Amino acid sequence: MSEFFLEPFQYAFMQRGLIAAVMVGIVCATVGVYVVLRGMAFFGNALAHTILPGVAAGYLVSGTSGTALFWWALVTAILSSFGISAMTQSGRMREDTAIGIIFAGMFALGIALISSVRSYSTDLTHFLFGNVLGVSAGDLWLTAIFGLVILLVIFLFYKEFMVLSFDPVLAKTLRLPTRFLNHLLLVLIALAIVVSLQTVGVALMVAMLVTPAATAQLVTQRLWKMMLISAAIAVLSGVLGLFISFYVSIASGAAIVLIATLIFILTLGFQRLRESFS
Repeated sequence: MSEFFLEPFQYAFMQRGLIAAVMVGIVCATVGVYVVLRGMAFFGNALAHTILPGVAAGYLVSGTSGTALFWWALVTAILSSFGISAMTQSGRMREDTAIGIIFAGMFALGIALISSVRSYSTDLTHFLFGNVLGVSAGDLWLTAIFGLVILLVIFLFYKEFMVLSFDPVLAKTLRLPTRFLNHLLLVLIALAIVVSLQTVGVALMVAMLVTPAATAQLVTQRLWKMMLISAAIAVLSGVLGLFISFYVSIASGAAIVLIATLIFILTLGFQRLRESFS
């Protein structure tokens, strides 16, 4: 049994993959709580896809350099999030409409850029579906630095984000800088998405933001407990997903998301069963 658990970690790429999965899981699950509480799942999904042109542009300019792709994707994500916010600020356009326009336009631009690269099928596919086992030491440092920045900002603005998430009317009554806080949260979501890009990929990114947090919401309504449970579920999903990926030879990102989804289904079933007996 010990050999079963220890054998994968004889390889350096599995060690780096495990560290990346744990860090990304904690960051995404923590930010994801706000995404779930504020009903921003569609926004998170759209933002995850709008980074595609940034990835494609970074590839065209700098090749497969992970650091260059990270910065290109980050700029694209932040610009897209601010673009959605600017379109809805006047109140003339619904948020879901603005998200749909930006999402479709940016995703189409990404596909257009990718289609211009002859070798895109081999070089860019792992950015769509994740390649946690290909994480380099430099990628780990970027993930650690920006992950700590995200968690630090959440810690500093914990009370403000809590009021904004549970009672936006009260936030305005208390004269909190709601516009600034909303923009800051958009930036945090953008950072979390870009940090997680190589772990689960563009196509599966929204699952890491939403699924662990949605599972935690079934268990508790206390914000700090929700964050801890969500992070624990994401870390567990990452570790088990890596083991499955190693032994069954399936995509690591897909394995991680499937484990998170299974945990959600089991938790939902348990809650329904408990309610039926209460």
